[in-house]
Amino acid sequence: MMSMLLMSLVLQPEVVAQRLVDENQKAVLTVQKPITNSQQPTANSQQPTANSQQPKAKKEKIYNEKGELIKQGWNIGPLPVVGYNSDLGFQYGACVDIFNYGDGSRYPKFDYKMNLEVSAYTKGSLNLRFYGDFYNLLPNSRLFVDAGYFTDKRFEFYGFNGYASPLYDDIYVLSQQPTANSQQQLIENFDPDFKSVFYRMKRNQFRFNSSFRSQFGFGENIYYGVGLSYFNYDMGRIEIQNEEYQYDKQMTLYELYRESGLIKENEADGGNVTQLKLSFIYDTKNHDSDPTRGTYFEATLTGAPDIIDGEGYSHVTFNAVWQHYVPIIKEDLTFAYRVVTQNLVAGDIPYYAMFNSNMLFYKKMSTDAMGGNNSVRGINRNRVVGEGYAWLNAELRWKIVGFQFINQNWNIAINPFLDAGMVTQNVDLAEQKTAWNKIEEKYQISPEDAKDLIYSGLDEGIHTSAGCGLKIIMNKNFIISAEAAKALDARDGDNLKVYIGFNYLF
Repeated sequence: MMSMLLMSLVLQPEVVAQRLVDENQKAVLTVQKPITNSQQPTANSQQPTANSQQPKAKKEKIYNEKGELIKQGWNIGPLPVVGYNSDLGFQYGACVDIFNYGDGSRYPKFDYKMNLEVSAYTKGSLNLRFYGDFYNLLPNSRLFVDAGYFTDKRFEFYGFNGYASPLYDDIYVLSQQPTANSQQQLIENFDPDFKSVFYRMKRNQFRFNSSFRSQFGFGENIYYGVGLSYFNYDMGRIEIQNEEYQYDKQMTLYELYRESGLIKENEADGGNVTQLKLSFIYDTKNHDSDPTRGTYFEATLTGAPDIIDGEGYSHVTFNAVWQHYVPIIKEDLTFAYRVVTQNLVAGDIPYYAMFNSNMLFYKKMSTDAMGGNNSVRGINRNRVVGEGYAWLNAELRWKIVGFQFINQNWNIAINPFLDAGMVTQNVDLAEQKTAWNKIEEKYQISPEDAKDLIYSGLDEGIHTSAGCGLKIIMNKNFIISAEAAKALDARDGDNLKVYIGFNYLF
């Protein structure tokens, strides 16, 4: 091919430029059109002078063998944030995505990516977050940095140990002050039209994560990883006021757990968690944001010494992630599944740290598990809380159309899915079974057949859900996601959940 190019240049001097681009060892040739006779200057035509303005040459578009436009250099995309989450409400705000593709030889993989987002939800949550994902700062390495502050005025708390905690969607509990000769009263009520805050509390969280991985000296796809994380949790009773529905007089499950001793006083208001992580990683995915083939395995041991608060909550957890992407029809149809498990290995873990999934790298903004759009889609957020848990996500990813628009590569895809999860390591189950007795000793409870609001009398089981999603994918890296899912058991919530945001779940 090189001899043909040289001969062409000798025999055809009118050819302005030829460019050969190597993409994935596939030759791609971009050639400008030759100058025709009609374009040659005539005797009477105006010749350009030294001071005349020359037209700027257009940047050549380079395509790979699939017909996709190869992105090079910096791509900056400021965007409004408009989303929806059934657990959080409508989302509004702004973000900016910054990509660097280098010389394009790695496209669709990028060299660097940074994101800054400021957004809020109508149910009272606020997100302030920056993250950066940097490849090959050192050879065959990845550095991930994530910092954010998140407030949640209606953080869900459904108790410990999954189905061992009862769920009453239409319950509200009023606390009535005692008279001179009586105990304080708790009055159970059931009204689907009454706005209850029984399963709500406050959580504010500051988070910093830094994770680094690099190749071992053997094996192209085998890595070690290290990480340092810090979390500050501000927990407490819900602070929202509503006179019509008497929020200030409603008792919450969080308060019952606190008064029964299931949540201890030295952890009730939150605290600080410092984490040191060590990981083993095997990664053959062909792409990070939109993989269509390959495997990802991560095993992470996390040590959390209680060096700040000194309350005795030092602990060690083990987290394992297995992701597999099986191509069915080239890159157009992929079966993808993920299995995640986490367990307490040693020590005592405070309740506010049980919500966190201790992976080395995070795909979504939220690191909470389990329940909601971060893990088992369709079931109530935080429905499944324990010292250990496991979950499965399985879905088909079908790219139904691909096209180019505004110099970008686009795909439209759908992803029907099935999710499942359960608690594998209980939290103080024996104490949970008798906790209601302590509440009855402190309060006069009515009616006489009032329900035990802490223990259901049932064993934990598998929580399942199903749904489908729609994806709009730009350059295989920026993905707008809309998903709808429903729990298959009413004990996990009986409403259709809708999630509009960014990225595949995994």
